[in-house]
Amino acid sequence: MACNASGVRQQLANIINSGGSHKDQAEKYRAMLETILTDSGNDLVECLQIFIEAIVNENVSLVISRQILTDVSSHLVKLPDGISKAVSHYTLEKVQPRVISFEEQVASIRQHLADIYERHQNWREAASVLVGIPLETGQKQYTVDYKLETYLKIARLYLEDDDPVQAEAFINRASLLQAESKNEQLQIYYKVCYARVLDYRRKFIEAAQRYNELSYRNIIHEDERMTALRSALICTVLASAGQQRSRMLATLFKDERCQQLPAISILEKMYLDRIIRRSELKEFEALLQPHQKATTVDGSTILDRAVIEHNLLSASKLYNNITFEELGALLEIHPSKAEKIASQMITEGRMNGYIDQIDSTVHFETRETLPQWDKQIQSLCYQVNSIIELISKAQPEWILKVMEEQMVH
Repeated sequence: MACNASGVRQQLANIINSGGSHKDQAEKYRAMLETILTDSGNDLVECLQIFIEAIVNENVSLVISRQILTDVSSHLVKLPDGISKAVSHYTLEKVQPRVISFEEQVASIRQHLADIYERHQNWREAASVLVGIPLETGQKQYTVDYKLETYLKIARLYLEDDDPVQAEAFINRASLLQAESKNEQLQIYYKVCYARVLDYRRKFIEAAQRYNELSYRNIIHEDERMTALRSALICTVLASAGQQRSRMLATLFKDERCQQLPAISILEKMYLDRIIRRSELKEFEALLQPHQKATTVDGSTILDRAVIEHNLLSASKLYNNITFEELGALLEIHPSKAEKIASQMITEGRMNGYIDQIDSTVHFETRETLPQWDKQIQSLCYQVNSIIELISKAQPEWILKVMEEQMVH
């Protein structure tokens, strides 16, 4: 016979009036819960709500309430999402006045509710539900790993919702815990989330450094390591021109794995200080994520701005001076914009030179003759070494013969 609301109320009253030990009463509530789940049909949500309201009432022993609410939370994961979501919200609402007494059960229900929202890509709702778990302020002592994993999950959900500010707030909380955790998987999870937050916040060089570190971790699958390496390359290209980016470009250019990446041509041109034309960026643009395609204050995209700054630095290696008109033509932008970007880079110390407003000219000061010479020698040695490696693979006997002759002489 199907359960209905009035029948559930009557059975609950009978259990309360029957007395008996805590164990006996708990068994009766469990049996009733099973009956509701099996026989309620279309009245399931209403019957469960009546049942939950009764068991969390102060008239029921807290020992019994906790046990039965734990059973309810374990059954919620087996119910259809719509029913489970309605019952979960109702439970949280009814428990709220005594939430301190049911912290463990509430945390379990909130984790499940967040999973439902995540499945339906309601990222912000999922994050908000998890934020409600009193990880630091409650009476229950949560493990470091549980708190770390929850904070990281919240951060990831806010990133999916394109809210890097909130994501960063929870990554910062996770930062205080990650050093205490010995779970290597969580450590990797933290590093990935932190790199993504830096990426979203347009702190591209810091993001590139962390993505690059992840690309060397053997615990990560090889495909994911290559994805991390590609992200490192993309973030490096998008970063503001300067010494930090130059160092990162060198690191990636020397990494043989980068030869397999589709963006290697842009990396090579940037490392060798070659001018990059707008027409050469189409393949690279296809690799960018939506947040990396955002526009800057002056209306240009992040990629356009990064390439313009790179080309400006490259021009400083080729010219002693150049007019605003010629610089604009070289950079494929309006002369006034070229002047503004050059002025900003010089002011920030990312390029050596000065601007002559009267002659409408940018004068470059090349103070890095020896470092640049060293860089060119380094590049040549790298290429020669690559050729020798190819020859040694094809004709190892010839290489041995040459080495023997060198030793004789």
